[in-house]
Amino acid sequence: MHRGIGRYSLALAQAMARNNVGHDLRIVLNERFPASVTGLRRAFDGLVPASSIMTFATPAPSAEASPDNMWRLLAAERIREHYLAGLQPDIVHVASLFEGLSDDAVVSVLHGRDRFASAVTLYDLIPLMRQDRYLGDPNIARWYHRKLESLKNAQLLLAISGSARAEAISELHMAPDAVVNISSAVDDIFRPLDLAPDARAALLRRFGLTRSFIMYTGGIDYRKNIEGLIEAYARLPAPLRAQYQLAVVCSVQDADRQRLQRLAAGCDLPAGDLVLTGYVSDDDLVALYNCTSLFVFPSLHEGFGLPALEAMACGAPVIGSNSSSIPEVIGRTDALFDPHSIDDISAAIAAVLNDPARQADLRAHGLVQATRFSWDASARRAIAAFEETHQRRQAARRTSVAVGAPPAPRPRLAFVSPLPPERSGIADCSADLLPELANYYDIELVLAQDQMDDPNLRDRFPQRSADWFEQHAHEFDRIVYQFGNSTFHAHMFGLLERHPGIVVLHDFFLSGVLNHEEGNSPLPNHYCRMLYQSHGYHALAEEKRLGRAASCHTYPCNKSVLDHAVGVIAHSMYSIELAQRWYGPDLAGKFRFLPLQRPLPPVVDKAAARRELGVAEDDILICSFGILAATKRNDDIVESWIDSAAGRDPRCHLVFVGEVGNDAFGIELRQRIAAHPRIRITGYVSEASYNTYLAAADGAIQLRRGSRGETSGSVLDCLSYGLPTIVNAHGSAVEMPATVCLQIADDFSIAELVTALDALRVDRGLRERLSAAARVHVEARTPARVSLLYQEAIEAFTCARARNDERRLVCGIATIGAAGGSDLMQAAAAVAANRTRRGPHQLLVDVTRLAASGTGAASAQRAAIAVLMEAAPVGWRVEPVRYDGKCYRYARRFTLDLIGRADLLIEDAVADASVGDIVLALGPETATTLPAAWQARGVKLEHYEAATGTVQVAQILARLAPVPAARQA
Repeated sequence: MHRGIGRYSLALAQAMARNNVGHDLRIVLNERFPASVTGLRRAFDGLVPASSIMTFATPAPSAEASPDNMWRLLAAERIREHYLAGLQPDIVHVASLFEGLSDDAVVSVLHGRDRFASAVTLYDLIPLMRQDRYLGDPNIARWYHRKLESLKNAQLLLAISGSARAEAISELHMAPDAVVNISSAVDDIFRPLDLAPDARAALLRRFGLTRSFIMYTGGIDYRKNIEGLIEAYARLPAPLRAQYQLAVVCSVQDADRQRLQRLAAGCDLPAGDLVLTGYVSDDDLVALYNCTSLFVFPSLHEGFGLPALEAMACGAPVIGSNSSSIPEVIGRTDALFDPHSIDDISAAIAAVLNDPARQADLRAHGLVQATRFSWDASARRAIAAFEETHQRRQAARRTSVAVGAPPAPRPRLAFVSPLPPERSGIADCSADLLPELANYYDIELVLAQDQMDDPNLRDRFPQRSADWFEQHAHEFDRIVYQFGNSTFHAHMFGLLERHPGIVVLHDFFLSGVLNHEEGNSPLPNHYCRMLYQSHGYHALAEEKRLGRAASCHTYPCNKSVLDHAVGVIAHSMYSIELAQRWYGPDLAGKFRFLPLQRPLPPVVDKAAARRELGVAEDDILICSFGILAATKRNDDIVESWIDSAAGRDPRCHLVFVGEVGNDAFGIELRQRIAAHPRIRITGYVSEASYNTYLAAADGAIQLRRGSRGETSGSVLDCLSYGLPTIVNAHGSAVEMPATVCLQIADDFSIAELVTALDALRVDRGLRERLSAAARVHVEARTPARVSLLYQEAIEAFTCARARNDERRLVCGIATIGAAGGSDLMQAAAAVAANRTRRGPHQLLVDVTRLAASGTGAASAQRAAIAVLMEAAPVGWRVEPVRYDGKCYRYARRFTLDLIGRADLLIEDAVADASVGDIVLALGPETATTLPAAWQARGVKLEHYEAATGTVQVAQILARLAPVPAARQA
């Protein structure tokens, strides 16, 4: 951070943040440098949100100077570029490419060209143009030429001077429009100072300066030409040398110090004439610029020559070389000299020192010249270049056509779903969709059923077992899972975890199937594991207090599915709202809304259907379709029917087309309708009979309570047949246009439903309007139309996945060559650490001492932790953690005991934390430092000496920054 390139990179990035309009700017940093990351977070405070400063992990050591590090380095480059691709950027700007020779910096532009555009700041090509001086070491040469490969891979170079731009075009043969001069500037600290005489004297005394001095700064290197400066100083007339010392102001290694002192002695310079200050602070550097009589910059080759501009900004008279970029910086030909001529340098120095008016003129010129350079101007040029590069890239994508190329093979898609004859609405939906989706994909069916009775599917699509799919999943280009809350989908949880794919989420709540399959899991207390993973300890405590049935009703328990899904297709916006409500707003980006498809029925012969069912021509048949349950409010339909005019009209019939269970609800419902001959329940009917009722009915009633995010296929069935349908404003039904259904309030009264029933019975015009609107509504949802939306969603998710595809990364790492087990473990850990984190922020309560002290100790602190877990604000998840000497682990055994769930077995896994999370240290003996990686990620530490009561807990909760809702209150 403190080298010239580091200062340039930071100042430019800060200016980009200040001048960023309409773009999403992220700062991406390497976790291997936690101290720098911490400093950079402070440097960007107020310029970008803390969540926009991101870190990635890589294997180490990876310094390229050691050939032993090569596997780790090549793996680290791929891991870093994979992480960047996962952010789905348009442009990745590399602030400094030529890094990583002697440290663990990882920078490359080798593997991401097809996934995002890359821009690199070009400082200079000095090693390439002076290879005999800089590339004699084979390791350094290999490193440098690999970096040149990356440089040439970039779509845009941001040159820091016109000279650097010209070098890129001539030496690298870059297209002129791919290299932009954004220039440079200096920090605001470089300015004229009014130093008090005492302060000036103290400064000079501290650095061994006993008289007026000539100054140079900029590092010790062959091209800096310090030797030429010393020799030129030695050739000054003796009176001038007696009046001025030569100060070389920069860090100097011992070997260089001795070499330069020997050179001075060989030039007959008295001791004290040459002053080598060593490292100076920024404040001292500015003060020295202000004190010098002349700043001389004799460099042979510079990318920009920042010290000359710094000196001018401080009001120093400046002269410098007439080579490379330095004339651009100084901006005055009479202040230049030939750096290859010792006499020319010496004469230029003498000319200024002997002419006070010339000194004054150079000071005035320098102050004006410095104002022509600004970081804001450089940043605006850079952003404009990014925009132009992005526009060119977009235009190229729109116009690129592969001439003579063979057509691309159709993607191979694994379709994981129940299918008929399974008694599942999702099976029927999939059967309708598959023939149309096959227009875009070669589809193979992954089934967990013994037979499939639809010959159109059986004979057209290959069928695979789940066991076969386990071994061959990697062979598919796309995987689609049709998920619902029934046992037909139990096998999909494990498949999805091992073989991520696109999830079509028909039911948002999946707690029912998880509970039902508890006994089939290889791990103990499977339901509670999933409940904890999705909803935390509060849900586990509530499950014990209220019972399993209430827990299934209250909690979706679906986070594992959402986490492993490449993308989620939902058939209602209500499901997306539930995802945001339970897990936070960032999860919504993983969803895409698609309407649930319904085929339009063939020409309906209503009269024939009524004759088949024995319904008279002048009778009015009202139906309710689907399985009968308390959530379908069938009991309310019965009560309203009995109270309505329709119930008293001998021509009106109410039929429930579906089966009812033998539970208390079913028994009570059957008893209630037993005395009403014009109300009946069909029981399970075939698809043909189901369709006959749809064709014969005059209207329908489809009600809901306690929606789990599902979209009612039964409602769409009714609409597809043009049935005027009564719905209540609950769940996804709220999204129905008002013209399509007769909608009543969510929590309606019996009287309100009676009114709707009677309106449907007597108002023929209402029935006709609703019928026409219903057909129009369904026409936009035919399988042919929806399959196109499916294809677009699948490809969009797959494209995003390709940018964030761990399988692709692993395959790439596998091509590098053999690696040791520890290297592979490091690479795997880095990949895992770099995964996108979604969901609520974590309040990680350090219970290391408590967990080790036994159940009876520190009962007040234990109570405080329990209160924190119970009263956690919306958007926070409280997780006790313990430090095991190497890393933090989730203290699950301790916490389960604390909440009275010692009956559960959940292991203490390694804890994960990221920006926005807080580690809460309670009591005087808890840890007060965080792991370096956590510090780098922006995890904060809050320390409370004695959090033992409700007052302290309230203070802790009050300190938590408000975040968007992530758990139901």
